[in-house]
Amino acid sequence: MAQGESLPIPDRVGSDDPALRGTNQSGMRAQNERLVLTLLRQHGALAKSDIARMTGLSAQTVSVIMRALERDGLLARGEPQRGRIGQPSIPMSLAADGAFFLGLKIGRRSVDLTLIDFLGRVVGMQRQIYRYPTPDVVVSFVAQTLPRLLAGLPPRHRSRVGGLGVAMPFQLWNWVQSLGAPQAEMDAWRVRDIQAELSALTGMPVFVQNDATAACGAELVFGKGERPKDFLYFYFGTFIGGGLVLNGQLFTGRSGNAGGVGPMPVPGPGGQTRRLFDAASMSLLADAMEAAGESSDHLWQQHLDWQVSAPILNAWMDTAARGLVHVILSASALIELEAVLIDGWMPVSIRAEMTARTHAAFHAMDLAGIDPPMIQQGTVGADARSLGAAAIPLSQRYLIDQNAPPREL
Repeated sequence: MAQGESLPIPDRVGSDDPALRGTNQSGMRAQNERLVLTLLRQHGALAKSDIARMTGLSAQTVSVIMRALERDGLLARGEPQRGRIGQPSIPMSLAADGAFFLGLKIGRRSVDLTLIDFLGRVVGMQRQIYRYPTPDVVVSFVAQTLPRLLAGLPPRHRSRVGGLGVAMPFQLWNWVQSLGAPQAEMDAWRVRDIQAELSALTGMPVFVQNDATAACGAELVFGKGERPKDFLYFYFGTFIGGGLVLNGQLFTGRSGNAGGVGPMPVPGPGGQTRRLFDAASMSLLADAMEAAGESSDHLWQQHLDWQVSAPILNAWMDTAARGLVHVILSASALIELEAVLIDGWMPVSIRAEMTARTHAAFHAMDLAGIDPPMIQQGTVGADARSLGAAAIPLSQRYLIDQNAPPREL
């Protein structure tokens, strides 16, 4: 597969895989096993009776599925719950050490390799800062850091690493001017098959996805609290990006770029139109800081504490919020969004303030004919791109389109 293409989380898991079409018993069981794992990920520990009620499957079918998943080490038994008539129920939950996944975030300023367990908890992470990304730097980074990450796992768990997901901006060669990178070095991304190189290096299946789309996927898979079924997602990075979830599924579109909000037109100074990229990206904040004599290096090195003067920060947040609300209004007119989620590589306090300013600016607009979506903070945080990358192989292997009906054996 050529670099620049994506392997997104499919709209219908198994729709192109004969083993998952339900045309035979093994196929139906595979679908139902994925459904059970998806429910346990969404709701936490559940008893077999709970799963039977939620899926409409018979108690016998659920018992067969649960025994198989427990035998494979994917489920863990809880303490028996007494107090009801009959046998005590035993809640079952995902086993943290049932599977592990790797996520590689290739950013414009840094690269991260993250190892997570089956619950989505970070087991280990390695990071490298650079001025701009090249294929050689990324491949060398993985070659050096992957052995260290895997060495942190007990030997019996190393065979449970289920794949590597890669979250990266597409068409990196088009960002030369913004990154101040040599065109010749960035052109290497046109011809290098980074997916094939990483697969050969790691010996694992490798999946590639747009970085902001992957961050949206992290919110869908690992997000906390009640998850809206339809939401637009913004992620503030060097350049702002986004993703789209429709009916509880990540919608990636034909080329994997659906929900890529950055190029959307928004009003600019003097009545001119500009792209959201040019109104709400962190690179604009960094440029303003440098122009005022403030170093912006720490923005890319860590996200916990920004040292930015109040006038520069306030001006940037106001401009970004004004840009976001025009995109939200356009999307709301086209799609009945339930919510808009805002996240990014930024301190939690600034994310909260950005969300508040966006909410206020949106409700100051003429919303006639619009059912306003909730505007709220994302719940995954600054590492959403890395976690979203790791969620790709997890989803490919163990989760299911929650809109697909269960089927009895």
